[in-house]
Amino acid sequence: MKSTRKPRKPMPAEAIARLADLGIDVSRFFTNTGRMMMPAPIRRVNVDLASGMLEELDRAAKELNISRQAVIKTLIRQALDQQYRLRGMQPAAKQRRQSNK
Repeated sequence: MKSTRKPRKPMPAEAIARLADLGIDVSRFFTNTGRMMMPAPIRRVNVDLASGMLEELDRAAKELNISRQAVIKTLIRQALDQQYRLRGMQPAAKQRRQSNK
């Protein structure tokens, strides 16, 4: 009788990161078959924030061990995605990418 192996469940990213932190080779988890996405041009903006909000952002950044800018970008992306989901729309950037295929 032929034995059948159960397919392995994908390993969570956190577990892979822990292995990498321990110095274990994690290259077997990556296939290198994805496409490299070119980043959109960066435009700088100035935003006025209340001091209380700035303190909240700084606390979040410190807690997450990331920059204030990374916190702001992440929160904006989450808020925009939530709006698109509520309205049943796709982000304009995603629509442009699909039309270029």
